[in-house]
Amino acid sequence: MTLEAITSKVATQAAAADALGNTIKFMFNGGEGAVFLDGSGADNTVSNDDKDADCTVNIDFQDFADMLSGELNPMNAFMGGKMKIEGDMGVAMKLSSLFN
Repeated sequence: MTLEAITSKVATQAAAADALGNTIKFMFNGGEGAVFLDGSGADNTVSNDDKDADCTVNIDFQDFADMLSGELNPMNAFMGGKMKIEGDMGVAMKLSSLFN
């Protein structure tokens, strides 16, 4: 899966969910880039900007792709150390609305 495909999938899922009320950035550990989800407005918008966010999720690119496809449970990824959260943990908990 490419960064463009990942970004498109996140954008599709984010558009179907209510605005999160916060910003979240997914940083890929291998340097593949970032996915920035801005839910601070009326709708969730997604870009590849590397901006400051309320919550930053650090994860390997393939683990994130597996999470999007349903092969990796987000809670298991966090508990297993595959996903590290920086910033507001409450914002990270809102991610379940995107991955269910």
